[in-house]
Amino acid sequence: MDRTRVVIMGAAGRDFHDFNTAYRTDPGVEVVAFTAATQIPGIAGRSYPPELAGPLYPNGIPIVAEAELEQVIADKAVDLVVFAYSDVTHEHVMHMASRTLACGADFELLGPDRTMLRSTKPVVATGATRTGAGKSQTTRYVAALLENLGLRVVVVRHPMPYGDLMAQRVQRYATYADLDRYDTTIEEREEYEPHLDAGRVLYAGVDYEAILRQAEAEADVVLWEGGNNDFPFYRPDLFIVVADPLRAGHELHYHPGETNIRMADVVVVNKVDSASPEQIAEVKADVAALNRWAPVLLARSALTLQGGDIAGKRVAVVEDGPTLTHGGMTFGAGVVAARRFGAAELVDPVPYATGELADTLSRYPALEHLIPAMGYGQGQMHELEATLNAMPADLVLSATPIDLTRVLKLEKPVVRVRYELEEMAGEADSAGQSAQPRLVDLLRGIVDMARAGSSPAANR
Repeated sequence: MDRTRVVIMGAAGRDFHDFNTAYRTDPGVEVVAFTAATQIPGIAGRSYPPELAGPLYPNGIPIVAEAELEQVIADKAVDLVVFAYSDVTHEHVMHMASRTLACGADFELLGPDRTMLRSTKPVVATGATRTGAGKSQTTRYVAALLENLGLRVVVVRHPMPYGDLMAQRVQRYATYADLDRYDTTIEEREEYEPHLDAGRVLYAGVDYEAILRQAEAEADVVLWEGGNNDFPFYRPDLFIVVADPLRAGHELHYHPGETNIRMADVVVVNKVDSASPEQIAEVKADVAALNRWAPVLLARSALTLQGGDIAGKRVAVVEDGPTLTHGGMTFGAGVVAARRFGAAELVDPVPYATGELADTLSRYPALEHLIPAMGYGQGQMHELEATLNAMPADLVLSATPIDLTRVLKLEKPVVRVRYELEEMAGEADSAGQSAQPRLVDLLRGIVDMARAGSSPAANR
């Protein structure tokens, strides 16, 4: 029997998951390669190991640069290209389709029914319209609400497999020692550390079926935290999607953020304290046009400083990396805090940056005077450390969710910017009460499911 020859286009996340759920055990399909997008460095040139790929792939599956797509299609007589990464414009997806079709192959995206795994426990999932919308603080807020309602919460995070894929098959994080044991990058720590600070167990890795079954054993409810603006790997009983009014309109133009809005059970419009009324109104109108059933909640990212005063100081601002690169933002919470808490002077990092960090700053010239926390490996961490130490600043203003001093040797004091989700009151009804529901009320049904030991989503 001739097997359908497939290439999966990805960025070391959904591509592996789509393979695992749709193709790994299918004898009628041969996945001949993954391609690696440029969102994350250092992915191409590796292989998906045979231990993960399964018995149909005794030699594993090569991962090649996305630029080689046409050559791979020709060399391997590819029948089908599957697009499997996120936080890109709809136009970008169609450019990839056009490259594929011009070579004669079919082009496809796999949907939720084919790729979402079903849990025996209730699942709450968070997603977003774009990376950097506020999904992580929303996840932390939801986790705390569920814990206050008496449930054991286990968080499962969207994959970030930058190292040894076999060693990362199933990762359980409960202590800071686990961060060192798995040799986690700065980007991974940004997502994991706040949950550890709260005493919460978190899972991540590569094989999300195996991860789910292990997480279920110690959870009353599984809390899925998505990556970028991807849709969940697990079928949710409640899907919370965060929209960013500072990028109003993006909910209509980015994949798969629009999918998330259309599937959402509730939409949280975040950053309402930073956005204009016009931006908030635009997002609310777009959400209503895409999904008239989902209630819309308003929230803000409340900023606090930890570790000192910044008024009048020269500061080296460090911000979340993906938000500023493929996320398209030119500033984040660090810049907002520098202006809000004492008009601190932002030191320009460009003259002091080296290596890949310097390349990143040159590729994104519209950035404010800040440094994206590029730390996908030890080399990038050393470049970040050297740049911060070289800058003529009084202190480092760190707006990443982690304690940078755990991974970098910095020669300046560090003041951290912390940001947590705060729900805002909605418009009042005729009785003078807020017409906006609160997340805690929407979560009470999850408590009932957990106590009944069932997940309706598992049967959909």
